[in-house]
Amino acid sequence: MKLSVIMPVYNRERYVVPALRSLLRQRDAADLDIIVIDDGSTDGSADAVRSMIGESPCIRLFQQQNAGVTRARNTGLRLLKPDTELVSFLDSDDISPAGRFEADVELFRKDPGLELSYSRMMLVDKIDDERLEPAADSYRITVRGIHLSSAIFSRRLVERIGWFDEEFAQAEDTDYLLRGFEIGPRYVLPETVALYYRRHPGNMTKQEDVQSREFLRAIYKSMKRRRANPSLRPIEGIFELDKLTDWRFM
Repeated sequence: MKLSVIMPVYNRERYVVPALRSLLRQRDAADLDIIVIDDGSTDGSADAVRSMIGESPCIRLFQQQNAGVTRARNTGLRLLKPDTELVSFLDSDDISPAGRFEADVELFRKDPGLELSYSRMMLVDKIDDERLEPAADSYRITVRGIHLSSAIFSRRLVERIGWFDEEFAQAEDTDYLLRGFEIGPRYVLPETVALYYRRHPGNMTKQEDVQSREFLRAIYKSMKRRRANPSLRPIEGIFELDKLTDWRFM
């Protein structure tokens, strides 16, 4: 099955190569199409990606003027190939665990009616970029959080959800996931760990005031949609946000 993975990049020269390597090691699990959107980086991010394309033609690099992560994600959606069957995402500073696609893509092979798999994520403060695994002394917690990389979408579900809402500076992923679950797709919640979320000082989500405001706006918009359209499904029993209260960034 052709799986397109969309990766926005902005000034992630330090992290983007390990992120891409973590995808490439899973090429046997799916027909991978890795769409990298360089969103006006001013460092060597684009060159780092180019250094891998020669031996890995499944990586496609596209560059645009800086417009923010939401527009970069929409650019990636516009670049999906006609034969793409599944769509996922990976941020350019995170790691896709070995075996993740082997486990979750198989669910779609077995069930042609499946539209969404939504797996777990591990938050980690130290990653060994050679082994592409959490460092032995890392602090970590595994949850079913809110993150696009936890999901694999069928192409038909992506077309039903539509574009990312470009009014969001952050939490565009929260809004997209809520909209996806609201329309009542056929989904499964595997125990697979879908990503190692790398906590570091440059995380956008460290901007806590912006993060909180945008997250609450996504929740409010979901409530408004469901009040206006009772056919939309409530989002219950999926996300384990209470577990994140135990997280501490060391």
